[in-house]
Amino acid sequence: MIIQKPKGTKDILPDEIYKWQYIESIVSEIFENAGMKEIRVPVFEHTELFSRGVGETTDVVQKEMYTFEDKGGRSITLRPEGTAGVVRSYIENGMSSQATPIKLWYEMPMYRYENVQKGRLREFRQFGTEVLGTSSYLADVEVITLGNKIFEALNIPNIKLNINSIGCSECRKKYQEALRDFIRPNLDTYCDTCKTRFEKNPMRILDCKERKCKELNQGAPIILDYLCEECRTHFENVKELLTNLEISFEIDSSIVRGLDYYTKTVFEFVSEDDGLTVLGGGRYDGLVKEVGGQDTPAVGFAMGVERLLDLFEKYNGEEIQDYNMDLYIATVGEEANLCATKLIMDLRDEGLLCEKDICERSLKAQFKYADKKKARFVLTIGDDEVKNNCAKLKDMENGEETEVRLKAEEIVNKIFE
Repeated sequence: MIIQKPKGTKDILPDEIYKWQYIESIVSEIFENAGMKEIRVPVFEHTELFSRGVGETTDVVQKEMYTFEDKGGRSITLRPEGTAGVVRSYIENGMSSQATPIKLWYEMPMYRYENVQKGRLREFRQFGTEVLGTSSYLADVEVITLGNKIFEALNIPNIKLNINSIGCSECRKKYQEALRDFIRPNLDTYCDTCKTRFEKNPMRILDCKERKCKELNQGAPIILDYLCEECRTHFENVKELLTNLEISFEIDSSIVRGLDYYTKTVFEFVSEDDGLTVLGGGRYDGLVKEVGGQDTPAVGFAMGVERLLDLFEKYNGEEIQDYNMDLYIATVGEEANLCATKLIMDLRDEGLLCEKDICERSLKAQFKYADKKKARFVLTIGDDEVKNNCAKLKDMENGEETEVRLKAEEIVNKIFE
C-alpha cells in the first residue's frame, strides 16, 4: 500500500515552486521596504499561549487546534495562527526595550483541523505583519496600505477592502449587554456552541458559520452604535486617511474577526470573485498584556498564501515563467567529462544556470534530456574539443552553432550577448 499525504496537506512540486518563490519575493520586498524585519518562531508552542491569546471561545481553540501531550506531560499545540507566537517572542526576548514601534513580518506554516475545501487546507502558509508599540491610527492605516500594495504589485483585481471597529473593552461591555438582550429570546434555537458563548463572549455568536445562527443574527445591534468617544475618533481618523489616500473601502459592521484579541479597527480584503477573505487583520491592544507582557498596543494582519496564489494564477499565471536552464554540457569520453566537470563549476560561479550529464548517457540521450529541460544552449565536448580547447555552442531555439573556447567567461559572454 502506498503511503499518501495526510488529508488537508499539499505537496508543492518543483514545476510550480517558482510561482511561490515569485510571490514570496514580491511580498517580502514590500515588507522590507516598509522597515519591517522578518521573524521566525517555533512551529509549536505551549497550548496556554493560544487558549489565553486567541481566546477560549473561538472556533480556532474550541474546534480546530492540533493539540497533544508531549513525553514530559506538557500540552503542546501546533500553531494555528502567527500573532500569538510573535507576541510571545516579543515579550520573552525583551523587544520592548528596542526602538519602537517594533515592525515585524513572517511567512510560516499554520495548522488547523478544518473542513478541507478550495483555498482552505489543514496545513497552510500565511504572510503576516505585526507592528507593536503604537496606538496611533496611523499604524492601522500603514498596515492596510501594505495589504493594498500586495494586491497591486501582484496585479490581482476585484479585491474589496471592508473595515469596521469593534471598540475597546469598555465600549464593548455595553454592546455585549445589548447583544445578549437581542439573542436571549431565541437562545434555545441557536447551536450548542453559540449557547456556550452566550455568557462568556456573545460577540463570537456573530462569527458562527451555522446557517440557522446566521439567520437568527439578522438585525442584531451594530457595535458602531456603541463606540466610546476615543474609539469613535480613532475609527473616523482611519476612514479619513484612507479616503485621502484614495484607498476605497466599505464599512462592514458584521466583521468581528475570528480571534478574541482584536480591538478597535478590524479589516478584511475580500475577493469579489468568490467572496472569500484573502487578508484579515486589525488592532490588538490587549494581547501583549494578556500573555504576560507590559500593556502594549499593536496592529497587524495575516493572509493565506494558498488563496493569494490561486488568485495570482487566475490573472497572471501565464506571465510568470519558470527559470529554464541556460546551458547544458553534453560530453563524450572520460577526458571530456573531467573537463566539463571543472568548467561547469566555473560557469555556476559566474551565475549561469547549467547542468551536465551525471548518468553516463549516450550523446543522443543527453540532447533529449536538454530538450526536455528547455536548455537555451548546448555545449558538446569530446576528446577533440578538449585537445583543441574549443567546442560548438548550439542555440537550441534557432539551431545556430558558434565555436567558443572552453573558458567560462567567454561562454557566458556569448550566451548573454
